[in-house]
Amino acid sequence: MGTGTSTGKQQRRGNTRQRIQDVALELFAEQGYEKTSLREISERLEVTKAALYYHFKTKEDILVSLFENLTTPIDELIAWAKEQPRSLETKQEVLRRYNVIFTKATPLFRFMHENQATIRDLSIGESFKQRVIGMVNVLRDPDSPLTAQVRCFSALTTIHGGAIALRDAEGDLEEKQGATLEVAMELVTRAHEES
Repeated sequence: MGTGTSTGKQQRRGNTRQRIQDVALELFAEQGYEKTSLREISERLEVTKAALYYHFKTKEDILVSLFENLTTPIDELIAWAKEQPRSLETKQEVLRRYNVIFTKATPLFRFMHENQATIRDLSIGESFKQRVIGMVNVLRDPDSPLTAQVRCFSALTTIHGGAIALRDAEGDLEEKQGATLEVAMELVTRAHEES
């Protein structure tokens, strides 16, 4: 019985942390990272600043936690891919899984796109850049022609750019994600054929 109570508290704590991240990202997107204060985040959440402070000491801590939520599954995907054969099927599965990760993190990617200077200043950008390089390295064959390597990089940026470029396009979210994944798959397939 005591365990159930502890789990309930942990779950509520986790939900609060997630709510803080969601609201902070919403505010960062609406008015910019620099102009958003912890007070505004706590007011939108309708919690005290002390309750917010229990989870995050600064807004930078919130932003870093958002990136950790993104980079952990990317790191896991890279580790998984390194254990697989360098086949076209593996590369396609990497893109499928990356597309799912990206889709869940689309609001964060939009924030990154619109706040590149902030991301650079907080060194989060360098961390993400290293993940992208890791992803390219599991997609490309090291001895492949330069054009094939560019196609592998372009496959990833297609997934990134698709959400931003197609934001206002006709169609539902699933159609847009499918279209970007299809183009990314074509790029990696062509790169694999060239290798």
